[in-house]
Amino acid sequence: MPKAFRKAFNVLCIATMLTAVTVWGQAKTPDKQLPTRAAREAPGEFQFVRLAYAPSQYCGRGYGRQQMWRTDYPDADHHFVKGVDRLTRIAVAEQPRILTPMDNDIYDFPWIYAVEVGYWDLNDKEAGRMREYLLRGGFLMVDDFHGSCEWSVFVESMSKVFPDRPIIEIPESDEAFHVIYDLDQRIQIPSAQFLYSGVTWEKDGFEPHWRGIYDSDGRLMVAINFNMDIGDAWEHADWPDYPENMTALAYRFGINYLVYAMTH
Repeated sequence: MPKAFRKAFNVLCIATMLTAVTVWGQAKTPDKQLPTRAAREAPGEFQFVRLAYAPSQYCGRGYGRQQMWRTDYPDADHHFVKGVDRLTRIAVAEQPRILTPMDNDIYDFPWIYAVEVGYWDLNDKEAGRMREYLLRGGFLMVDDFHGSCEWSVFVESMSKVFPDRPIIEIPESDEAFHVIYDLDQRIQIPSAQFLYSGVTWEKDGFEPHWRGIYDSDGRLMVAINFNMDIGDAWEHADWPDYPENMTALAYRFGINYLVYAMTH
């Protein structure tokens, strides 16, 4: 792992709460604008980084939805940051940050979150930059995409990043599932539409999958949360009607991925 990712970590005395994570009430973030430069550059061992990308022509249909990378922003980001601050001893930066693959600052951050990747479209330069970032020790968590069509769009760009590395189901024994919490539950974490429809799946994404891409040393570089919406569970952590067990599990997955990224 490069020195850029070996930031002073102090002692990771993580609060190992093996019972359900308590969901606390939080006020909604009123400001929907991007954080100021000063806020973006606030110090911390961990700063939430969201990946911005250009949209694709959705599933070859000749249209794309703009700025899908902003889905659930900023509430999901803020709520997850507060969860990390509350449940661990990691020093967190209060404000999230948004980067594109071509931002030079990308190498300063060990963990990046990308949402709605069923709409992304990486060009060759962006794919090359993401490949370099990941092989140098970075970690990418992708989330909130559903069904065979969106999977094909995701794979089209990811195959530019790693044309020679397979996407596989993450084994249950993988350290990423046990580094803090033992993640032995495989529950489909739904979007908020579940509250009204009672349906946990979207499009034809009936079964959730936890997939990944590994480097040559067996380090998980890309965690792929397919047919689920972890970001919605973060975003709606303060909704009384959103299932507490879903929110608790979403925080556990995110924290495990984060601590894994910062220690591998």
